[in-house]
Amino acid sequence: AIHPGYGFLSENAAFAKACTDAGIVFIGPSPDAIDLMGNKRVAKSRMIDAGVPCIPGYQGEDQSDAILLEKAKDIGYPLMVKAAAGGGGRGMRFQMSEDGLEEAIKSARSEALNAFGSDELILERAVINGRHIEIQVAADASGQAVYLGERDCSIQRRHQKVIEEAPSPLLATKLRDKIGERCAEACRKINYHGAGTFEFLYENGEFFFIEMNTRLQVEHTVTEMITGIDLVRQQINIAAGEKLGLRQKDVQLNGHAIECRINAEDPYTFVPSPGKIDRFRMPGAVSYTHLR
Repeated sequence: AIHPGYGFLSENAAFAKACTDAGIVFIGPSPDAIDLMGNKRVAKSRMIDAGVPCIPGYQGEDQSDAILLEKAKDIGYPLMVKAAAGGGGRGMRFQMSEDGLEEAIKSARSEALNAFGSDELILERAVINGRHIEIQVAADASGQAVYLGERDCSIQRRHQKVIEEAPSPLLATKLRDKIGERCAEACRKINYHGAGTFEFLYENGEFFFIEMNTRLQVEHTVTEMITGIDLVRQQINIAAGEKLGLRQKDVQLNGHAIECRINAEDPYTFVPSPGKIDRFRMPGAVSYTHLR
């Protein structure tokens, strides 16, 4: 078996298929699931069908500029132009009005094509003051799926997460359970196996689906710390054909965990500035012996 980590290969459907074709177990979701959720346009349509709340917008097959300009009028402003493939803020443009939209579409297409090999776009109503909340899930081949709380990743720069914490200080248990169960049910409906993360924007008590990450994420450790559940162990067990071994009532959130992403940058220009680390001290002892 191969565990792809959380780098580029972890969401590469071609790599997952190559493993399968070679008789090697890919520790992650199926190539079909990676393909399905790797395209924001297709994924959003499936999530709407599965009852997951989504941002109002356009995710149709007709990708002509004329249609995008027409749909933008229906959606209203401000709006976001987004690459259907990939993420990380590439191929994304924010528009306050119709002025410049045609150029924004052209620019987003070009960047998306260069970055992801696809120039497909979607349009969405811009959520201005939303929090970035993501729900961790795990599902097996028997149809059993659970959600393992949420992470708040709202502190970002250039659409890159800087601080990730679990649980979110905003969510009450009732609201967490409501959106978590919808995510678990979506896993069942799309026949998803393995660990995954549903990303949302949260505003005024409402969740809006952004995308699903069909892999382990860098910030999975904060979820492990508050649940005591080893997500990598779960991934391996599921890939080995075992049942999840977890029921929703087994998932209990205890304490609070924060992860900080440290960027090696010039503090004035923010230009990447790698160099020699002269001193490094961990801010406390971390033990994973309690994980199950």
